[in-house]
Amino acid sequence: MRLLLDTHVWLWSLLEPARLRPEVARSLTSSDNEKWLSPISVWETLLLGERGRLRLEPDPETWVRSQLQRAPVRQVQVDQEIAIQSRRLRTSHQDPADRFIAATARVHELTLVTADSRLWRRPDGYAVLRA
Repeated sequence: MRLLLDTHVWLWSLLEPARLRPEVARSLTSSDNEKWLSPISVWETLLLGERGRLRLEPDPETWVRSQLQRAPVRQVQVDQEIAIQSRRLRTSHQDPADRFIAATARVHELTLVTADSRLWRRPDGYAVLRA
């Protein structure tokens, strides 16, 4: 399975793996599955660190770089089609980062791993694994 990790799932897998449902934790550690990450999640993580909502030592950028080296994930490129699809999603969810991540799952046919009920309750053209 090709799994696109929502930002919080990526962070939980690195910082608080006990928060993940056991099925999800197994999926993330299985060599049968590919883990993908949107650059939007990197951006969101940096914002959380810069705003003090998440403590990332020694600083947000260094932390993100080291985590991407320590636990590599495949990177998804954000392109025009993802931007277009982010606005075509039939959801009331207006958070731009979440819309881009959901559109990425849709465009690249990835399974979105998320605990965000606004994204898993009514998937719009993408598969979901509820975290």
